[in-house]
Amino acid sequence: MAVQADELTAEQLRDQTLAWLREHLPAGWMDALDAGDITTWSKLRSELDYDAWCTVLGEAGYATPTWPTEYGAGLSLSPGQAKHVNEVLNQYRVPRPFNLIGIGMGGPTLISWGTEEQKQRLLRPMAANQEIWCQMFSEPGAGSDVAGLATRATRDGDEWVVTGQKVWTTLAHLSRWGMLIARTNPDVPKHKGLTYFVMDMQAPGVEVRPLVQITGDAEFNEVFMEGVRIPDSMRIGPEGEGWRVAITTLMNERIALSGAGSLSGDAAGGSPAEKLIARHSPVPDPLDRQRLAQLYIEERLIRLNNQRAAARRKSGGEAGPEGSITKLMQAEFNQRLQILAIDLEGPAGMAWEGEGFIEHGVIGFTSSGGETSREIVRSFLRSQANTIEGGTSNVMRNILGERVLGLPKEPDNSRDAAWRDVPRSA
Repeated sequence: MAVQADELTAEQLRDQTLAWLREHLPAGWMDALDAGDITTWSKLRSELDYDAWCTVLGEAGYATPTWPTEYGAGLSLSPGQAKHVNEVLNQYRVPRPFNLIGIGMGGPTLISWGTEEQKQRLLRPMAANQEIWCQMFSEPGAGSDVAGLATRATRDGDEWVVTGQKVWTTLAHLSRWGMLIARTNPDVPKHKGLTYFVMDMQAPGVEVRPLVQITGDAEFNEVFMEGVRIPDSMRIGPEGEGWRVAITTLMNERIALSGAGSLSGDAAGGSPAEKLIARHSPVPDPLDRQRLAQLYIEERLIRLNNQRAAARRKSGGEAGPEGSITKLMQAEFNQRLQILAIDLEGPAGMAWEGEGFIEHGVIGFTSSGGETSREIVRSFLRSQANTIEGGTSNVMRNILGERVLGLPKEPDNSRDAAWRDVPRSA
């Protein structure tokens, strides 16, 4: 009798993942890493067909192990079981899809709120990195107060006609689909008249304009919509209940930006505190050693909080405020880590030649071995956005104050007024 996914032990999951990797990774990849032969591994990595690999990984379920297998993109594992799979993938530096917004936010939202037809159509190519996703919530006049947004969607038969503007839309220039919240009823309070859609980013009337960052990259964009038509079949959740659907996206956004794997993101050129210690050991300055020790402690606390969040999801709970805790901690931790990384580079951290580049559609740098000073500087510059993107640190503190500590909400005279009657800036 076949063993059900929920009955697999940690050892079985690890063995199953190892066997799959040995069959599908390039010959010598795993042996090189086991032997610490980074040169050989780097050569194999440079020769890998990234797009083809992401398709194989996604369709096998290893890119999204907690997703249901019936949609062709998951392994139906619990978060606790998926941890063992991801540990093996991390150990062997398995390339993952860069579709963070789709996999981390769009997928969980579709699984919770989407129709069967939407799940069957959208989840597999999302996991396989074949269709990139972006999130279109923030607007020039509605950043921290997303519910105050002004983009309008008007019903026209079996379609909705959308006009408006979004801003700070990550990967919009590469995306096929966008998660869109638009106002469908201006005569009710701002949280009530919103509807959630999946918008085709290649549809007529959509214009994407890049926003250049301090790093020289342009991963964020403005998106302008003029008479864009969206079929009602691409509406997610009930009409007028878009805020409830958006909360699912936002809670998963904080997990995606600050979850267990986030410490390998911008941290010191792609490394956690341990890598920073190894790069500069021994550190002669006792004050710098103290800073390193403090960062190591904070990193461990973040990981423990992630485990608590994973345990909550494993028990069947939805994403909760744990994501906001880690988002807040991770953003400020990473900025302190980047400052120390620059300080430890000494004179090499003061000069930076050239601009960033895009590899496989992801902004970043690569190197065959340890990070270069140029990459460290780039990570420092990029980290300045950490306390803004995905919800500012002040917004995170408000969420934690209200939902964890039980403090009263901030005064908001517009909360119960019809949206059209709320004063807005020109």
